[in-house]
Amino acid sequence: QVQLVESGGGSVQAGGSLRLSCAASGLTFSSYAMGWFRQAPGKERDFVAAISWLGGTTYYSDSVKGRFTISRDNAKNTVYLQMNSLKPEDTAVYYCAAAPRLSRYLVDYNYWGQGTQVTVSS
Repeated sequence: QVQLVESGGGSVQAGGSLRLSCAASGLTFSSYAMGWFRQAPGKERDFVAAISWLGGTTYYSDSVKGRFTISRDNAKNTVYLQMNSLKPEDTAVYYCAAAPRLSRYLVDYNYWGQGTQVTVSS
């Protein structure tokens, strides 16, 4: 049974930083691309960042490029999202997900975590 468990969310002031982690089990982690998505209240779930199987290729949404960094440690079956220079508009529930290939598109992801709340105050 595949499980993705996010952690590291919380409340921070604008300009601050948070590091999200997502621990995976029940799948061959190094065979999956990993992504982060986010969903604000009343809005659709949006793409944030994705990383290829071995970490050599990354994608970012325009809204987070230059502020967020996705990385992975295949030895620990974990993917990370380092979030710097946080803004109030980054407030959302953040989800990690696994896909058989690198993608920006929600429909390509087979497995999802339960999400972790990030709240950025001004």
